[in-house]
Amino acid sequence: MPYVITFVDDPGTDRQKKASVRQTHIDYVMSNAHRIVVSGGFFPDDGDFPDGGLIVLDVERRQDAVDYIENDPFFLAGVFSNYSIRRFKKFIFDHQRVIA
Repeated sequence: MPYVITFVDDPGTDRQKKASVRQTHIDYVMSNAHRIVVSGGFFPDDGDFPDGGLIVLDVERRQDAVDYIENDPFFLAGVFSNYSIRRFKKFIFDHQRVIA
């Protein structure tokens, strides 16, 4: 069952600190690519540096999604401390309706 995980950087997150953890975060994401439906960053309207993200993770249990996000190097480094997790069922995918 897919779960949608969203998070935003904590206020005052140091951009250099985040940049220093970024490659470890990318490595972590790539090591879990087999479970990720889609993943990407949120960007401010007037900026080019992400300040949060969204992940659709295909796992059996909600706890698996919790374990994933709480082991993300950004979470462990304190880039963000809050996140949301919601079960997800796609209705439209790639411009097409996928369920009746």
